[in-house]
This record gives sequence, C-alpha cells and structure tokens, in this order.
Amino acid sequence: MKTKFTLLFFVFSLFSFAQTARVKGIILDENNQPVENANITFQEKKTISNANGFYILTIPANVKSNLKFSHLSLKAAVVSLELKPNEDYEFNIILKSNVEQIGEVVITNNRNKRVEGVTTISPKTVRLIPGANAGVENILKTLPGVNFNNELSTQYAVRGGNYDENLVYVNEIEVYRPFLVRSGQQEGLSFTNTDMVQNIDFSAGGFQAKYGDKLSSVLDITYRRPTKFGAALEASFLGGSLAVETASNNQKWTTITGVRYRDNSLLVNSQQTETNFRPRFADVQSYVTFTPNTKLQLSFLGNISQNKYDYRPLSRQTNFGTLSEPIALLVVYEGQEKDRYTTFFGAFKSSYAVNDNFNLKFIASAYHTMEQEYFDILAQYRLGEVDSNLGSETFGDVNFSQAIGSQLSHARNDLDALIINAEVKGSHKKDDNQIEWGIKYTREDIRDRLREWEVIDSAGFSLNPPIIDLPINEQPYNPYVGPLVPYSNLRAVNYANIDRFSGYVQWNRRSRWGNNDIFTNIGIRAHQWQVSGDNIDGKAQTTFSPRAQFAIKPDWEKDMLFRISGGLYHQPPFYRELRDSQGKVRPNVKAQQSVHIVLGNDYSFKMWERPFKLVSEIYYKSLTDVNPYTLDNVRIRYEADNNAKAYAQGLDLRLNGEFVPGTESWLSFGYLKTEENIENKGYIARPTDQRLKFGILFQDYIPNIPACKMYLNLVYNTGLPGGSPSYADPYDYQFRLRDYRRADAGFSYVFTDRARAKEEGNWLKKFKELSLGLEIFNLFNNQNAITNTWVRDVYTKSQYGVPNYLTTRVFSLKLNMKL
Repeated sequence: MKTKFTLLFFVFSLFSFAQTARVKGIILDENNQPVENANITFQEKKTISNANGFYILTIPANVKSNLKFSHLSLKAAVVSLELKPNEDYEFNIILKSNVEQIGEVVITNNRNKRVEGVTTISPKTVRLIPGANAGVENILKTLPGVNFNNELSTQYAVRGGNYDENLVYVNEIEVYRPFLVRSGQQEGLSFTNTDMVQNIDFSAGGFQAKYGDKLSSVLDITYRRPTKFGAALEASFLGGSLAVETASNNQKWTTITGVRYRDNSLLVNSQQTETNFRPRFADVQSYVTFTPNTKLQLSFLGNISQNKYDYRPLSRQTNFGTLSEPIALLVVYEGQEKDRYTTFFGAFKSSYAVNDNFNLKFIASAYHTMEQEYFDILAQYRLGEVDSNLGSETFGDVNFSQAIGSQLSHARNDLDALIINAEVKGSHKKDDNQIEWGIKYTREDIRDRLREWEVIDSAGFSLNPPIIDLPINEQPYNPYVGPLVPYSNLRAVNYANIDRFSGYVQWNRRSRWGNNDIFTNIGIRAHQWQVSGDNIDGKAQTTFSPRAQFAIKPDWEKDMLFRISGGLYHQPPFYRELRDSQGKVRPNVKAQQSVHIVLGNDYSFKMWERPFKLVSEIYYKSLTDVNPYTLDNVRIRYEADNNAKAYAQGLDLRLNGEFVPGTESWLSFGYLKTEENIENKGYIARPTDQRLKFGILFQDYIPNIPACKMYLNLVYNTGLPGGSPSYADPYDYQFRLRDYRRADAGFSYVFTDRARAKEEGNWLKKFKELSLGLEIFNLFNNQNAITNTWVRDVYTKSQYGVPNYLTTRVFSLKLNMKL
C-alpha cells in the first residue's frame, strides 16, 4: 500500500502504455432490460455482466477480436472488433431470444457523456462510500467544483452558485426540496433513493439547452427497471432502508419500491448543545413501468415523505478565545421546536417510438409540500473568563462573567405549495444529426404565512435592531427613551401564483474532420413567466438562452478529447427568490443571467497496466441582474432585488482510476474565486466563495483477505465568508469561517457477493450480497463550524463571534443484504 501511495505523486509524469484496449458497455434484452450474469469471452479471457448489465474486458489492440456474448436464456451473439492501442470502447448490445447474431462492428464510438462534459457515477460506489448523509449528494461533494461545509445537509454549491441554482432530475422529471429548512439537521432524507438508482450523471456547468433554467449544475438520475424479483435491506444506527423489486413473467410490468427511515440523533447528540432530540424522517417511493408493446412504454413515479423534527435544547458550553485569554459561552435553554415537512410527489411519463428515428414523450407531474416551522426557545447565557490554571481546582470553569443576557426566539411559519408540470418532448434522428425539442407548462401555487420575531437583551437592556433608525442606546450609562422593539420582526401573508411556459430546441451532430472525431451541439431555450396573487400583480417576462458545445477527439496515439461549451444562462426567480428579507413578495424580480464558458480536456491513459483518466476544466461566469442573498447554515434570504453583478472563475481537476485493481477511486482539486458588486460599492466575496477544495474517494481491500474492504471519503474546503451577524452589511463584515476538514471511513466484511458465491447447501447461498461493516464519521475528530453565534457585551460594546460546531467523531454499524 505504501508503494501505491508513493507512486500517486508521480501520476502526471509516469505513464505506462500497453498494446491493449478495453471494451465495455451494457447488455440488454429485447425489452431493454439489463442482462445479469451474461458471459463475455475472447479466447481465454472472459468476464460476466453485473446486476446493471455492465461488463468490461481487456482485449489486444490492432487485432480483429471476436467477442462472444452469451446467456443461458438468450441466444448468443458474436461480434468482431478492432480497437486502437489504449482505447476505451463502449459497446452496448441487445441479446435476443430467437436468433443468433454474428456481425462486425464499425467503430463509431458513442461517447455522449464524455464529449458533453458529463460525469458518470457508479450507483454501487454511492451505496458503499460512508458519509453522515450517505447518498448521491455525499459523492458529489468529493467532486471538484462542488462545495459545502455541512455534513448534516444534502445541499451543495457548484462553482460559486448557491443551493437554489442546481437542477435535479429523476427519470427526466424535475424534483424539488422543502422551502423552510434552515439547518442541515432538519433535512432528513434526500429525494433520491440510492437503492433504486441505475444511472447518475452530473454536469457542473456548460450544459445543454434541453436542461432547465438554472445557473450552476444538473444532476440527472435514472431509476432502474428490474428484470426479476429482488430485495435489498440496509440497517445502521442512523436508520434503515428496504427496497423490493418485481417483474412479470412477460416483462411487461415492473415495480421497484423503496422505504427509508432516518434518525439523526446519533450525529446531533455529538454536537456541543445537549438536547432532547426526536427526529422522524421517513419516505416511500415507487417506480412502476408498463410496456404493452415495443413502441409504447408507460411509467409512474410516486413519493410520500414526512420529516418530523422535535427539538428541545437543554444547555451548551463553548470554549473559544486564545490560550492566554480563554473565554466560554454558557447557555441554558427553555422551550422547544416542532417542525413538520410533508411532501407528496407523483409523475406520469409515456414514451412512444413513432419509428426508429422519431420518439415522443409526455410527462406530467405534481409536487405538494405542507411545511410548518414552530418554535419558542429562550436562551439565557453567560459570557465569561475560563480558569486556565492547570493546578487549580476550578480548571476549565468560568470564574468571572463579563456579559449576561438572554434571547427569546419565536416562530409560527406555515407554507403550502403546489407545483404542477406538463411537458411534451421529441427526438428526431437522421444520419449523424439529431434534433431534440420540448415544450413545458408549470403552475406554482404558493400560500405562505410568516410570523417570526426575536428579542435580545444584555444584562437586562433590550437590544435594538441594526436595520432601522432608532435613538442611540447608551445603556447602562444613560437611560434609553426610545421605543422598545424586537431585534427582528417578520410578519407577512403571501398568496402567490406563478405561471411559466418554457421550451427548447437543440441540434446534435457527429462528424469527421479528416481522421478526427467532431461533436457539435447548438440549442436555445425560452422561458416566459408571470407572478400574480392577492395584492400581487407582476408583469410578464421572457428570456432566451442560447447554448452550444463543441468537442474534438484528435487522431492521436494518446487518448485525448478537448471540449468548449457555454452560452447565456438564465434563472427566472422561484418563490423563495421573490420574497425579500422582510417576507414581502416582489413580483417583478428579473431573472439572474450568466454568460458561461468552460474549456475542458479529458486524458485517458494506462498506469500500472490499469486505466486512469484525468479531467481538467477551467471556467468563467459573468453574472448580471444578480439577486444578492445571505446564507445562514442552509437558509437563504434574498434581497429580491437585481441590484448586483458578479463573476466566478476557477479550475477543476479530477484524476480517477483503479489505484487498487478492481476498484474505482479518485482525487479532485478545485480552485474558485467568486465576487459580487452590490449597487456599485465595489467587489466583495460572495457567500459561496470557497477558494480551495481537495477531495479523495478511495477504495481498498486486504490483498490476502479480499472480503475485507475499506472506503475513505475525505474533503478539505477553505472557509466561507459566513462569520458575520444577522442583518449585517456584508461590506462591513467579511470574516470567514474556519476551514472545513472531514474524513469518513468505512470498514466492511463481505460474507458473500457475486464474486464469492457459495456452494449449494450453504446458508449464505440464498443471499446475493451480505456484508457487515463499521463506519467512523469525522475520523480525525475535526472541529468544523457552520455559523457564529454573536454575543454582545453591553459594557465594552464588543461583539464576540462564538462558533457553532458541527458533529464530532461518531461510530456506527451497518448491515447490507440483497436477496
């Protein structure tokens, strides 16, 4: 292992090339279902396909190779290939039940994902890699350009954008997240159920016109269609999940249903605040497909989710300051918080193949969320000096209190949102050309009541809010004669409707320029929307977003591909972007827009006789009509005013490959700089200006005991500019939080899987997979802070930023089972 890590540092200079190539792909049956345990052979070499129908095989280069694809229940196929040295060729085949297939393949390698700059992630990797919030988002956070600083949240920021600037699709259907969530520990479950996933594609920018109107990224997920009965069970101290899949004998009907339960108390109880915490996060998802004939396919995706967050804080002590002048914040709490997030989601999709070159799709979906955020919490605090004398009997205790105060927070916030979508999409192919188009209507019906206030006093003196003009408070030296008002007070009732019409058309072409492969994509999106409602009368607005991609794969000995992509991207405001910091809806907020350009290079090579790929991208965004916002934990508050301009620039590098034979690992590095200029007052760092990012995802096993496996998920991010008090002028406060350092490790023993199938009569024979593991979250017990609590000393007029720490080291057991 030591040798492997040493060689890693020479990755950019030491390459080993062999006169071999690799063929890989997915094997399907006539119903487009993945074929598991199919045999792929060439002379003495052979492999089998996995549960997703995926296979990979190394064959000689510059030699015509006859590959045989066979399966017990399907007719065999023989295909002749001739590949170039070091080439990675994707070949997908359909095995039929009534005829043998023999033929020669013309190499027109279909590398859509690679030329489009899309990152493809293995669902198996998602399920194996540990994390406090394991799932798709947990893996995304190890990629370059994807930043975060809260392991309890599934939210992520991409290349300078915020959490609201990311598109998420499941089976081509856009999905949403709750509106009122303000902290990571309230989120519970991500929408995506990893037990149901087949494909995961991610683009960090420069994506095509067929994707929606957001500024930052696209996460495109496809749920799988099962071919037979199966079940998967996962259980740990953080909760559990169960997925059951079925298929009819004729393969026309398929279902896959997943049930999940999440309990974050193990993680939250490791934080500095002692609490009575009872989270109940659960959901049920089901994906049903019906294929009556070869031309028509119907499907339904449904989800019911309920997050109940009951929180009763008791006490807290946080030590900070310096070694010479240690300070402690002691807090005693009264009260509780009761939050509820109940969502219903249903989507119907039909796909009709008019002919081999023309396909039509119709998609209709509805999303309904009912959310409440109720809390009354009284915090009585002391700020004092800590006894730092090692020989003292009171070592570590607070000897002198220099500030005493209290804070009372109250909220009765309710939101009811209904979002309905109807969409028609088409795809036409002719020779090397493809035309795609789509038209979509969206109706958003929002009913929102906001009742929230906060009162703060220090040593009995009420503190005035910093955002309104009041007489100067010189207490305790002079009496205060002005009005007593809450430190913050938000009251609003909004009934808003948003009607949207959007559409796109794009053209794809693959061609040759001499011996070089060329890919071109040109498209345009249009979006029109209007905001209306009680006492709300907005004007209709329209945007047009032209986008393009160009890629070239030179006919070189080295496997390289070059890309350039970009265009004009718009983000018409969602309801949250229309609501200002006082809760008022401003219906005429314009769409934020960004001119985006991405230059990329993919370099595939062999090292240690194993495949590796280095992906490099540089990008630049110029943003106008920017809607400034503040970020507190995961809560975003917009100014609802297009009064700023901004830019983002950076470099992303990712090296992935088989550092350990048979496993996929990667290293990533990202540099980002993003700044904004509000009302021409000068450029300052945006709330997501996370300058440096390092990520490692590593898989390994014990050579002599391959059933013992290890997984490591390591992330380092520099601090965000998030250390300022609420309502502070960002030009006065540009303090940064401390750097985020996090390592999660998993160790498991695999009793049985496809590679270690047991003989008949063994009790493990009934399991496809069975493993038991230990997970260690925050392996090195780093103290990461998500925000600061600001405490005011009325006598010295000083404010102290007390860090709010995230989770400490936590241990958990995890059981995985597949039938």
